[in-house]
Amino acid sequence: MPTDTMQIEDTIKKSLESFGAEPEDITRDATLESLDIDSLDLAELSQIVEEQFGVQLTGADVAAVKTVGDAIDLVAERS
Repeated sequence: MPTDTMQIEDTIKKSLESFGAEPEDITRDATLESLDIDSLDLAELSQIVEEQFGVQLTGADVAAVKTVGDAIDLVAERS
């Protein structure tokens, strides 16, 4: 059974907020760079995704993620 995309989106957005991104700035088109999300934040996000959804992301996966939508789509695709 595929994981609900809305649940994935909600988890990712809440995680980005906890890293300091402003909630109103977190859109599917927002780049992680514009949200000041750094590599340490991405590593933590990878752990959250693995714990919540059982999806393991490699360094290459994370490096390819440029926008919030990319992150959501990647996790949805793998779950």
